[in-house]
Amino acid sequence: MLEIANVSKLFNPGTVDEKTALVGANLVMKPGDFVTVIGSNGAGKSTLMNIISGVMRPDAGDVKIDGRVISPISEHQRSRWIGRVFQDPMAGTAPRMTIEENMAMAYTRGKSRGFSFGVNKARKKIFKEELSRLGIGLENRLSAKVGLLSGGERQALSLLMATFTRPQILLLDEHTAALDPARAELITTLTESIVREMKLTTLMVTHNMEQAIRLGNRLIMMDKGRIILNVNEDRKHNLTVEQLLGEFEQISGKKLADDRIVLG
Repeated sequence: MLEIANVSKLFNPGTVDEKTALVGANLVMKPGDFVTVIGSNGAGKSTLMNIISGVMRPDAGDVKIDGRVISPISEHQRSRWIGRVFQDPMAGTAPRMTIEENMAMAYTRGKSRGFSFGVNKARKKIFKEELSRLGIGLENRLSAKVGLLSGGERQALSLLMATFTRPQILLLDEHTAALDPARAELITTLTESIVREMKLTTLMVTHNMEQAIRLGNRLIMMDKGRIILNVNEDRKHNLTVEQLLGEFEQISGKKLADDRIVLG
């Protein structure tokens, strides 16, 4: 399904600000895999997401979907295969447009667009049915401006929009980190439900070790641009935060200094 083959990325090469973001990253995901990604700030997690989605191009290596190299393909073109939810609830939606207008854009993502009006009676029915699955009443607020929604409501809408067309790959980039605990748990529950129901192949970055262990069937840990640990489903089932911290210290030779991860 998704293959990351020897991908490397260097920022500001040849300058005093040179920084290695990824070094020979390799990852193979089968259809339906739900892989959580953990690592401290600067580990390369978001760079990995940006290269998969097409925001950045790798300096070396390839990204493949179903065996097809997509590294030369633009972010816009990849949207037919890839859905993404960002950390910032303000990203991923158009705040000055209504809920139904945002959903109309998501509905036509990756498709050729004609001149027909984006929101019609038939589509409104589809939008209401999809929104009702969230269980937070957005199906009754189709004409509300998205900018007026709370952070949790907006992130729930972003999640729904990202999965509306059942993408081959779903990228979740710390999508609960900016929310308060109650709303973060709501979005986590929605994520589990949608991913399971749609059998989506999902890569989720999180700063929370407990969440990384609890969600999904596989786990990878990154440090200094490298994937230093790849935990399979059988082993992940009985993994604890203390064991994961121990693995990090043993492999990297240092303690994990990011309190957001240790205490999350």
